[in-house]
Amino acid sequence: MSSLYQLYKHKEKNGTGTSVNKTYVVPLSELYVEPGFNVREIDQEHVAEFRDAFIAGEYLPPLAVQVTEKGIKILDGHHRYYGALAAKEAGHPILRIECKDFVGSDADRIAFMVTSSQGKPLTPIERGSAYLRMINQGWEPAEIARKVKRSVSDVNLHLDLVRCGTELLDMVRSGEVAATTAVALSREHGPHATSVAVGQLDKAKAAGKKKITRADAMPLFSASKARRVLELLVDASEGTAGPEFIHVPLGVKDEIFRILEDYRAGIRQGEV
Repeated sequence: MSSLYQLYKHKEKNGTGTSVNKTYVVPLSELYVEPGFNVREIDQEHVAEFRDAFIAGEYLPPLAVQVTEKGIKILDGHHRYYGALAAKEAGHPILRIECKDFVGSDADRIAFMVTSSQGKPLTPIERGSAYLRMINQGWEPAEIARKVKRSVSDVNLHLDLVRCGTELLDMVRSGEVAATTAVALSREHGPHATSVAVGQLDKAKAAGKKKITRADAMPLFSASKARRVLELLVDASEGTAGPEFIHVPLGVKDEIFRILEDYRAGIRQGEV
């Protein structure tokens, strides 16, 4: 049976374009994880899957690493690494693990973790955290979008997500609020987004639901009332006291203010 090595060895004769891109087998003891570097939270079930794969002798892709003064830092493949350690602790000697060099800047390394198809899929919060790291390194959303092959709106949405309050993010992690709903709440209610979400979640649970939908969290304001405000303002004109003032016909101010107060009350109660 032939092999890639044999194919490459005789490339002058067979004309193959095959080239060498080396991987190395590195002792587990020389590998290390930098705290906080991995954008993915460690999932123990995923670690157990890799542990079982190592024990069964299955093929696993190499880890992406960087040689530093401290040793060999793992850039991608943290779950595989912890799986190998778990297999070793279970009594199966895993002496070395296959690794390959990663070449690139800090931003390249973050983008690689985001786009790598070998790792566990990123949660929205993990993706947003990775984008935020790149922002803190001076990247613009449009540059990040090109780097990770996503739209600018996707990058901005995930950035807005990780800028939500801690309690609201905890609700996203628990599955009580969808990531897109959290962003919509934050954009609509600003610093009050968490209290609105908590209030709506209490109502949802009282109704037997386990989470809130966007419709629950952000019910639409009455279309008829919104239309009525426009009808009342149609004859308004610029005020003589300055451009920041308007004149409205007699008899309509009180009705406009009543509708505005209804809207404000809805915001306070999380019903608008």
